[in-house]
Amino acid sequence: MADWSPETYLKFEDERTRPARDLLNAVPLAVPSFVVDIGCGPGNSTELLVERFPRARHLGYDTSPAMLAKARARLPGTVFLQADAGSFRPDTPPDLMFANAVFQWLPAHLDLFVRLMEDLAPGGVLAVQMPDNIAEPSHALMREVAASGRWAEKLRSAAREPLPPVRRYYEALKPHCRRLDIWHTIYNHPLADAAAVVEWVRSTGLKPFLDPLDDGERAGFLAAYTARVAEAYPPLQGGGVLLRFPRLFIVATR
Repeated sequence: MADWSPETYLKFEDERTRPARDLLNAVPLAVPSFVVDIGCGPGNSTELLVERFPRARHLGYDTSPAMLAKARARLPGTVFLQADAGSFRPDTPPDLMFANAVFQWLPAHLDLFVRLMEDLAPGGVLAVQMPDNIAEPSHALMREVAASGRWAEKLRSAAREPLPPVRRYYEALKPHCRRLDIWHTIYNHPLADAAAVVEWVRSTGLKPFLDPLDDGERAGFLAAYTARVAEAYPPLQGGGVLLRFPRLFIVATR
């Protein structure tokens, strides 16, 4: 895929950072010495970690050079590395591994969570938030438009898989935890209109559908998708639309 766009992602920075803030509020640590932000993106989640734990050593890593450049400009005193969330292992056992909206992109993340628990320092915490919105209209319509247009073959495998059932996370992690919290939160984000919904997903869930297309196909896909989104998200009284966004949270203490 083409590199991620921090500019597009940060158009909705307040809304995207709120789940990271809610996740951090549930972390039961007082003074960790080493904190790792997995899939740190443009550094908005890392900034929360640095503010909460100012005396800790902080490390953020991501696969995107563009996101890392934005993160380094935002937090010049923090170490950021280009690395893959599925394979990178820090040089020291972290007290906190924090991952805001990254592991939904890795189909085998359930097994990876078990390995991450083993990599934690004793008493350390794995804190994860993932979008659980594959069934929402915003994402169901991506798959429908992908399957119905001239681009169908190119986009046959564009959609990501839904998250496993919650019980599978619990059963996999519980043997490795002394405390395990798993919950869902459904956010309802007020946005200007259907075009804003499209802009929201364009830097995240829609990206694997757009990247394989040429310019003409991309324009056609976006036009068809936007029209369907406008039907699925009708205007509110007084204007605007609501984007319903379920997210899964996991806080596991070794």
